[in-house]
Amino acid sequence: MKHEPIKFVEADPKAPKFKASYPKISVVMPVYNVEKYVAEAIQSVLDQSFTRFELIIVDDGGNDNSMDIVRGFDDPRITIITQENRGLAGARNTGILHSNGKYIAFLDSDDRWHKEKLALHFIHLEHNAHVDMSYSASRLICEDGKPMAVVMNPGKGIEKPQRIFLRNPVGNGSAPVIRRSTLDRIAFHHPEDELRLCWFDESFRQSEDIECWVRLAIQGGANFEGIDAQVTFYRVASDGLSANIDKQYASWQAMVTKLRGYAPAFAERYYRAAHAYQLRYYARRAISMGDSKAALKYMWQATKESRSIYIFEPKKSFVTLFAALFFTVFGTTALKRAKKTYLINKGAA
Repeated sequence: MKHEPIKFVEADPKAPKFKASYPKISVVMPVYNVEKYVAEAIQSVLDQSFTRFELIIVDDGGNDNSMDIVRGFDDPRITIITQENRGLAGARNTGILHSNGKYIAFLDSDDRWHKEKLALHFIHLEHNAHVDMSYSASRLICEDGKPMAVVMNPGKGIEKPQRIFLRNPVGNGSAPVIRRSTLDRIAFHHPEDELRLCWFDESFRQSEDIECWVRLAIQGGANFEGIDAQVTFYRVASDGLSANIDKQYASWQAMVTKLRGYAPAFAERYYRAAHAYQLRYYARRAISMGDSKAALKYMWQATKESRSIYIFEPKKSFVTLFAALFFTVFGTTALKRAKKTYLINKGAA
């Protein structure tokens, strides 16, 4: 199936064009029905202390007022690309294809950054040639933008491929900045359009991040290293992609199926532990959404799959199990009171 050609729309046609050598970092921002949040996301990029960037906004065929808001920004560093809907992976692929930067950063249009984010990642990558992906700690925020108690913290040093698969330390798609040359190691042609180059797998409408990171680590031999700075703010929306646990689970399993195709021994060795961690994550998400029965189901499945989650992360695992049991017995009233606490707040992995 051939796709319609991509249409280009400059945010300001009269603005001077940057030379390809100018931007050091290309920021790729897919936009699809995010009128409530997109202005905040864009402004957080324009407010960066590091200014040598381009912001590529990919209109992925939404039907709300998001793009009217986008076109209200008057900055020559912004380029708008319009395409038919291809999902988050397809929008990112379009952005990468038309990027000019040495480094690629992704910002989902319902998230935001601290003003020092790009500067810190640029320094990290420029001074550490062995690092292929630099990613930050992420503070979770509510739908209204207020910070939550949960922080996704990076590990220390270079992460091994099994750690990427088991725990996804990157955390979310708005956290990393990646060398373009590293991304190109895993580029492939779209199976239905051989003229179109892809980095993310467009058959995934969820789990496209972890699918790409695992492939980048195993096939691309990429080195992942985090920085100890909370400069990414990841929004957890009840009606967003992150809310549908069943679809998330199906897409994660699809990622594992793909992994078994190119790294069968790796998948066989680490699957059960990775599956247990993933099930525990779904249990915690179910608790945050008020579904204690689902939480207990997922936590019981995690326990049967691998006891390693209790050995290596005993506090989080036992607390999740206890919470699922407690709220199943005492109901939603107790759950609503407890949802504000750190241990079971939204999005904790």
